[in-house]
Amino acid sequence: MKSTRREFMGLAVAAALAPAKVFASDAGTLSFTPDLESFKQYRAPEWFRNAKLGFWACWGPEAVPEMGDWYARQMYIEGHPQYEDHLKRYGHPSKFGYKDIVPLWKGENWDPERLMRLYKKSGARYFCAIAQHHDNIDCWNSKFHRWNSVKMGPKRDTLGELAAAIRAQGLHFGLSSHRAEHNFFYDGGRSIRSDVNDPKNASLYGPAHQWISEEGGMMNDWTYLSPEFARDWLARDTELVEKYKPEVVYFDWWAGQPGYRQNVTKFAAFYYNFAAAHGYGGVIDIKDYDLNWKAGARDFERGAQDRILPEHWQTDTSISNASWGYIEHDTFKTPEFIVHQLVDIVSKNGNLLLNFGPKPDGTIPDEVKATLLDIGAWLKVNGEAIYATTPWKSFGEGPTQVKAGAFHDTDTKPYTAEDFRFTAKGTTVYAIGMACPADGKATIHSLGWAHEGSSIAVGAIELLGSTDKVTWTQGADALQVNLPAGAACKYAYTLKLTPAAK
Repeated sequence: MKSTRREFMGLAVAAALAPAKVFASDAGTLSFTPDLESFKQYRAPEWFRNAKLGFWACWGPEAVPEMGDWYARQMYIEGHPQYEDHLKRYGHPSKFGYKDIVPLWKGENWDPERLMRLYKKSGARYFCAIAQHHDNIDCWNSKFHRWNSVKMGPKRDTLGELAAAIRAQGLHFGLSSHRAEHNFFYDGGRSIRSDVNDPKNASLYGPAHQWISEEGGMMNDWTYLSPEFARDWLARDTELVEKYKPEVVYFDWWAGQPGYRQNVTKFAAFYYNFAAAHGYGGVIDIKDYDLNWKAGARDFERGAQDRILPEHWQTDTSISNASWGYIEHDTFKTPEFIVHQLVDIVSKNGNLLLNFGPKPDGTIPDEVKATLLDIGAWLKVNGEAIYATTPWKSFGEGPTQVKAGAFHDTDTKPYTAEDFRFTAKGTTVYAIGMACPADGKATIHSLGWAHEGSSIAVGAIELLGSTDKVTWTQGADALQVNLPAGAACKYAYTLKLTPAAK
């Protein structure tokens, strides 16, 4: 196995470092070499900029205890609720460790074709499947070790089946790689009596180096990283690209640690050249310090922005209020919250990647299914104002403020009838009202004809989803719109504004 891995690594790195060929892409004739200067020419592909909404599913053996996505780590931390639960349910981790939970992940009711039909109906334009979480389980027919979904658990190539089902629905396929965190993930098991310390289990538990958290937050979280582990990270991710040709590759935190950065850059050059050579536009979702921000789509985990960003970006968040993985008796974001979040993100040049963790058997809760279908129903009426749009001169107006950065998505207060977000498609402007006005009158100050720098001379207005006539007046201070009686206003409504002929 070591010689195979070394041989593969040689090919992967050689591909990244070889003299670049010339390929056609969205941005013209481009090629990439593994240096940050080369990535300044990169632009996210058109399909990604147009897609706006993607779904993601964090699913693996960690779903089995139904207590969240970091169970594999926290079950080894004495005093943690998941450690205490593990003792009661399974016994001491020296006798029954995470290795013994892996075979319990069966996915006996998992039906990727049915799930993808649901996701398409719910409005997604792309889907990201988890390739490997921090627990080191490869969710594909991996040649790197026996801890993969083909040899264990469901005994299926879950990644490959998802890729086929996604593409059969005409959606774009992506994957997420979280292996960078595995370097420290099981470190709690080193400090207690546990199966992590048994050399026979090293291929699953890995280095388990101590995670050192410095003052200053995520940017200073680090741990020792060996060159061998960094090369293994690159080998697995390049295998994923060659096997499954993903159009999105999402990297989690810690891929930006100094020990990884050189290999992240090598991977990016290899991936973008590979994608172009195979006729598709690829995008890497990057966290704050993984790569030069121009080298992919900058990702704000559970976050938002307070302005229009010039480069296309993404928020990844979970429908769960507590976790990325399935939790029994969980609570979820409402359809209204998610619609508002999507509208706000799109108005500022971003995409929303929405996660929901399936149950251990591969199904999703009825409450989640109902929420997804509600989002899809809203998009069926208002999707014209979302898909394939660009930001307008202003992202919006109103009293509700959104805090910029990661981990702030639930800090936003409920929107009011005075809050609007804008998108555009050519000369057409869409004004999306974030709440229904009690008197049926919408007042949009940014569209007053005297509003400096952003207004248009309105020629016609339609309410998406309605054939009723919309009456309006455009004054110097504001555009006043009378919504038709009984207008559909569920979650948000969209006014389509056509400029007056010149």
